[in-house]
Amino acid sequence: MSGGWAGSDRVRRLPPGWKKIRARVLERDPVCKICGVRPSSHCDHIQAKTDDHAIDRLQGVCAECHARKSSAEGNEAKAANPPPGRRRPSEQHPGLL
Repeated sequence: MSGGWAGSDRVRRLPPGWKKIRARVLERDPVCKICGVRPSSHCDHIQAKTDDHAIDRLQGVCAECHARKSSAEGNEAKAANPPPGRRRPSEQHPGLL
């Protein structure tokens, strides 16, 4: 593995035989399942954030569509779980006391 995957915990979560699973998906889906135009180069989980690596839950996609889909999924997750607000109420300015 190289690039953004190097040292990632995502690599540790991949099942034994991942390279063969990925190759089967890319062979089954030679053209991107999202845009239907570019060749598939990435193996994508159809449902985001799952560790289910069953071949019917994976799809071949092009790099551009994979990046766009992953970004949208990350933005949706962030919107669903916004960071906490300030922990204490703001104080009145000392000059106004």
